[in-house]
Amino acid sequence: MTHPVARYAFAILALIGLVAWLLTFALSGPGAMSAIGLSAAVAAIVQIAAFAMTKSMMTRNVMAGWGAGSLVRFLTLFVYGLLAVKVLGLAPVPALISLVLFFFLSTLLEPLFLRR
Repeated sequence: MTHPVARYAFAILALIGLVAWLLTFALSGPGAMSAIGLSAAVAAIVQIAAFAMTKSMMTRNVMAGWGAGSLVRFLTLFVYGLLAVKVLGLAPVPALISLVLFFFLSTLLEPLFLRR
């Protein structure tokens, strides 16, 4: 049997890859592809870390783990919004919409992998 974090990582990498590809059709313009790509990388790293944290806290308090994971996602979105737009100069709409969508969809998958 494989480790739940590895299974979750594989699933969200596939999901994020597919959604990123679909977003390149919907969000076009200068810098959209690079903004979507960076958002995909950030979302994958944060989601895997948040899931691992939630999974490790599951024996003590599942709700605290989910709450901590949600806080990490929110703070990541806030900091990414500042860094991606102001510092890196990425296109703000594709960068933020794609990150929020990646976070939302991959968060929906979490309960499926927490049960096992």
